[in-house]
Amino acid sequence: MNYCSDCGAKVSRRTPEGDNRVRDVCDSCGIIHYQNPLIVAGTLPVYKDKVLLCKRAIEPRKGYWTLPGGFMELGETLEQGALRETWEEAGARVNIESLYTLFNIVHVGQLSVFFLAKLPEPDFFAGEESSEVRLFSEDEIPWDELAFNTIRKTLRHYFVDRQSGNFEQKIEDIQVVQQVKKVAQ
Repeated sequence: MNYCSDCGAKVSRRTPEGDNRVRDVCDSCGIIHYQNPLIVAGTLPVYKDKVLLCKRAIEPRKGYWTLPGGFMELGETLEQGALRETWEEAGARVNIESLYTLFNIVHVGQLSVFFLAKLPEPDFFAGEESSEVRLFSEDEIPWDELAFNTIRKTLRHYFVDRQSGNFEQKIEDIQVVQQVKKVAQ
């Protein structure tokens, strides 16, 4: 951030008095511009023995499959955001059963949450952000064409838990793996 969104003056990066983190602070009006993680809310819609996936029609990861979900909006609860995103992306009305997976994705400033949900009828359509929406059985999941690691992990947990019928909440941290290039000397 270069300029204050409140008064337009320059901002500088410093630790405000009484704080313990470096933040963008306006040099003129003193407003502290906090940057906080974004919350992604979605569902794992299940109809009989199949799960509903959406093929992304937008970047990032256009053309890859995902669970319906997206960024929460101000003025909505976590569940409301998940239900709205499921309707917008998959044209599906679902019944939320329980909070299922929660992923802390610190390196991109996100918290990703998926609810286990029942799709009462196979009634759905591709919304504006999806090019295709489809039900998949476990052996049909396009594992190599999944958009995000959170989707892959949520689906793997689901298919393991389905065998026991015990769908406990999962909380995980997703770390970025740094690749080191070896330079020939």
